[in-house]
Amino acid sequence: MGLAALLLPALLLPLAVAAGGPEVRSLRGSWRLRSGNGSVALRAEVPGCVHTALLGRGLIQDPYYRFNDVMYRWISLDNWTYSRMFKTPFDIRKWQKVNLVFEGVDTVAQILLNNVTLGRTDNMFNRYSFDITSMIQEVNFVEVRFLSAVSYAAEQSRCYKAHSIPPACPPPVQKGECHVNFIRKEQCSFSWDWGPSFPTQGIWKDVRIEAYNHYHLIYFSITPFFAKSAQQWYLEVESIFDVVSSKPIAGLVTVNIPKLQTQQTFSVKLQPGEGSIVLLVNINKSAAVEAWWPNGHGKQTGYNMTTTFMMEAGCQMEKFSKVYFRTVELVQEPIPGSPGLSFYFRINGRPIFIKGSNWIPADSFQDRVTYDTLRLLLKSAADANMNALRVWGGGIYEQDEFYDICDEIGIMIWQDFMFACALYPTDQNYLESVRAEVSHQVRRLKSHPSIILWSGNNENEAAIASNWFSIPYSDIGVYVKDYVMLYVKNIRKIVLSEDKSRPFITSSPTNGLESVKEGWLSQNPYDTHYGDTHFYDYNSDCWNWTVYPKTRFASEYGFQSWPSFSTVEKVSSPEDWSYTSNFSLHRQHHEGGNIQMLQEIGRHFKLPQSSDPVKQFKDMIYLTQVMQAQCIKTETEFYRFSQSEIINGEGHTMGALYWQLNDIWQAPSWASLEYGGKWKLLHYFAQNFFAPLLPVAYEDKGMLHIYGVSDLHEDHKLTLRVVVHAWSSLEPVCTLAKEGVTVKAQSAVPIYKESISDLLERCRNCTRRSCVITFCLVGGDGLRSPTNHYFLSSLKDAVGLEKTQLRASVSQQDDIYVFVLQTTAIAPFVTLDVGSIKGRFSDNGFLMTEKKKMVVFYPWEPTSAEELKSSLILTSLLDVV
Repeated sequence: MGLAALLLPALLLPLAVAAGGPEVRSLRGSWRLRSGNGSVALRAEVPGCVHTALLGRGLIQDPYYRFNDVMYRWISLDNWTYSRMFKTPFDIRKWQKVNLVFEGVDTVAQILLNNVTLGRTDNMFNRYSFDITSMIQEVNFVEVRFLSAVSYAAEQSRCYKAHSIPPACPPPVQKGECHVNFIRKEQCSFSWDWGPSFPTQGIWKDVRIEAYNHYHLIYFSITPFFAKSAQQWYLEVESIFDVVSSKPIAGLVTVNIPKLQTQQTFSVKLQPGEGSIVLLVNINKSAAVEAWWPNGHGKQTGYNMTTTFMMEAGCQMEKFSKVYFRTVELVQEPIPGSPGLSFYFRINGRPIFIKGSNWIPADSFQDRVTYDTLRLLLKSAADANMNALRVWGGGIYEQDEFYDICDEIGIMIWQDFMFACALYPTDQNYLESVRAEVSHQVRRLKSHPSIILWSGNNENEAAIASNWFSIPYSDIGVYVKDYVMLYVKNIRKIVLSEDKSRPFITSSPTNGLESVKEGWLSQNPYDTHYGDTHFYDYNSDCWNWTVYPKTRFASEYGFQSWPSFSTVEKVSSPEDWSYTSNFSLHRQHHEGGNIQMLQEIGRHFKLPQSSDPVKQFKDMIYLTQVMQAQCIKTETEFYRFSQSEIINGEGHTMGALYWQLNDIWQAPSWASLEYGGKWKLLHYFAQNFFAPLLPVAYEDKGMLHIYGVSDLHEDHKLTLRVVVHAWSSLEPVCTLAKEGVTVKAQSAVPIYKESISDLLERCRNCTRRSCVITFCLVGGDGLRSPTNHYFLSSLKDAVGLEKTQLRASVSQQDDIYVFVLQTTAIAPFVTLDVGSIKGRFSDNGFLMTEKKKMVVFYPWEPTSAEELKSSLILTSLLDVV
């Protein structure tokens, strides 16, 4: 493929034109890509990466297929070069300055224009801008020469003479690469306990030419504040410019928000070089400002705002933005009757119980993550009654669209900086790169109301405090010093100077203010009386709520399961379809994970014994999902009912973010959404256990307690209905209606208490093994909670359960499909699966205690009733043999 062939996409895409404003041309599109020794050469799309380019040209199979993550290791170990020719789309002589701007380079590269080196990149999270005024020609040749991230990280580690920076390598079970902490790149791209090792190379975001005279706007942000004394909203509007003129440029800036009858004009003066102007815009007091609220608490109102720059140099520019008004406080204050401090968020002055999960990158190859991918996953979070996600520190700072969607649907974001489960170097070069990264990301993201917290890292305070890396006690001081240098003296300092509108914590988990008091590293970051905690326990019985920490805020907790067979099938072959196959072992990146799932299942369910290996594999998948859903239901309900009480100094839990929301590939993991977006049973359960109104039951010393949990803003008088069923009959054994139950706004209150033996006695001698309890809250105004259940024994010990005949009919109504299910007996964990047809059900994995139940299917792509009917597989617990 000669260079002439690559001149085809020479007319570049215009991005923005303003009167006398800059010329901006994107260089996205077709580039040439070649391997280190030139033996592989092909066309490649930018934005993109080497793996997807090779896949797109049919030179490799799906990297996710079977064992390809290991087979294709050679791709990451080679050095690749992207290049292209382009014609300059404007008259060079007309412009004072021309820049070549890369929004994202992954990761280590030398950048050349017309064979002259412009500079080097070493940080995937940075924006790089190169001045090419003196070297741009009519026809240009741009080259980006990449160095293998794996080789670079190893070399950096070798050259780092100060002291060792653990961990050197991931555990062997992850089949990953070493020294990821020495490169500013997506940390999980070298492997993680839920993901493969694909250390990508490529131009992963936009690349463009910017030509301008006089001045150019680089960053623009809007931050709302509420002045309590004046009872008035105001905005901090910050513009960061590159001024190329040799003398200051004066002019006027007008900010206009028509809907709020607010317009203000400011005289400004821009100094030569890079600098910022900050304007304080007071919102008209007589305008009623509607605040931005999290999902479930109100609307996500935004206002259109126009900022017009009229500068004396005759260059006018208009900036259109959406502005949202909300305040956020992280409240850490003493709690009566308890040592320690609270840890909860107040949004617009209202305490909000945080319900949600943790977000990881949606794909190993970021160019495959489209707007539709993000929208589907985030909408699924909102549809499951979540109001928050934590963008975890081992992935990436997400694309702009991710935060736009969160702004729009009310998903709050706890934003980690990209440091996770490791110690990091603190030499000058590294710190400089991090400082540029942090400034860039905070400036890029701080206008989003969805982001409510910056957090310095994932688990690194805990790593030092608990000495994960077995550092000799005499050396710990060096690492503490490094920690404070990186997260406090650098990251925190930059965040506080760039953004005063939201809180910052140094780590997660952390003891918050207590950690600060102890010199930024607490003795025990898992202390339940402070901050947030991460908690995992695969050895205890997950149905037993007493094993869970009564923490102020649970920001990570979880259990694994397998993705459904239709998801696994796409990347495997028939010999892989058993729980103990090489494939099943290869995909499990968490040491002992497959065994742990079996042990947890075995506590409460009979393990599959089918002589047909594929049937046994499918049964196993089903049971892992049932187990995961039931475990996380138990733990999350415990956190929700602990929000309003203090017991033995513990409680006031104000957040539950389970690990994890989404998957990066098709493998066993902690996710509730499979790769591709299909809902696991856990996600259906989340829809219920995160419901705004929910009755929750637990047992303590033989007593059954039911709490009314509410996120609603008003108290409600409701009826609690408790129904006891014998496993052997669809007719209830007994029903109790407790009327006039007051469920308080935004709290969890006890509403029912009875000894289980008395309850069973009243219900015609039910026994723990022969009966099950269901309950729900009902209001006169159509208000209704989901129906919850409480198992009185393990289901493997249940007496009277019989195999049912489940039948379903499917009909279309407008753009949804209605499934009518019929059963001949009580059926636990009834699951509808339509294979690879994309969409979700209104309910799934439920306990069916009535003859008939209606379930709605919401398709995500066109389908038909016939297609759904022929794909449908109905499973309940007794189908497992």
